[in-house]
Amino acid sequence: MPYDRPWKSFAEQLELLKSRGMVVTDEPAALDYLERVGYYRLSAYWYPFRHFEVIEDPKTGKPTTRALDEFQPGTQFVDAVRLYLFDKQLRLYVADALERIEISLRVDVAYLLGRRSPFAHIENTKAHFHPRFVSKPFSRSNPISRFDAWLNKYRGLVARSKEDFVRHYHRTHGDELPIWVAVEVMDFGAISQLLNMMHPRDQQAIADRYGVPDWKVFNSWVFSLSYLRNLVAHHSRLWNRNITSKPKLPQAGVLGWCDAFIEDEETRFKPFLLLAITRMLVKAVCPNTEWHQRVADHLDNFPEQHSSKQLTLSGMGVTEDWRAWW
Repeated sequence: MPYDRPWKSFAEQLELLKSRGMVVTDEPAALDYLERVGYYRLSAYWYPFRHFEVIEDPKTGKPTTRALDEFQPGTQFVDAVRLYLFDKQLRLYVADALERIEISLRVDVAYLLGRRSPFAHIENTKAHFHPRFVSKPFSRSNPISRFDAWLNKYRGLVARSKEDFVRHYHRTHGDELPIWVAVEVMDFGAISQLLNMMHPRDQQAIADRYGVPDWKVFNSWVFSLSYLRNLVAHHSRLWNRNITSKPKLPQAGVLGWCDAFIEDEETRFKPFLLLAITRMLVKAVCPNTEWHQRVADHLDNFPEQHSSKQLTLSGMGVTEDWRAWW
């Protein structure tokens, strides 16, 4: 299907929004946001204010919804801007917490592997790694083992690194970096994958440090946080989105705050569960942190809107009892 939507100037973009029923009370400010933030990015925040109709999916025959080019009565440009700013600040809070968690995990992995061998991360032995997991194919289309796929990724990270300490170690100690240096060139994804391959006893030892009684649950949490890290790093929207990485949860009653997510399956596809996981792990890293309180205050200040359709935190998967345990 050919693309038939032409380029529009910023002024034309604003006129298009007004023609669809959006109220613009400050045109210079609205144009400024279109010029600095962009129509497409902001459209994610005014999308929920559009009218929707139920139609039949031509492929499945099932009912589905389609957005119309018309806004709910009273929708203002500032409503989308306030949601955008709310989401931006939330991403900044999350980035702060994920930095602490990522650095802490680097230390955990390096400490456990390093006491067995300085180069344990490149030694595929049963003492270091889960023998069945590391030998599995990376994917259906790529028969290389998961360990070899990870090793290729790691070596690529080392080769691309511009850090002075990497050049220093290569110059003075040889080609291979010991694990306590190597973790400093790994991104969150590489750390998550390395943790996932480690021997279960080591995975459980790390999980225990964060108060998670099941290493498989903890492993899935770290993997999901690496996904969250990518969202934040690319300035992607957190509010009102579905997540593609669904974390495992312990059995009911093991971690009380998880029970609401266990009872309501839909919340497990929303970002608030990832925020709750972040809260638990960052409190384990920094017991005296006030991060969770800052986030709670921010959620409590969810912006009000002028539209006849009032949006809430439920779009993020926030549970009704969240203030009782947060």
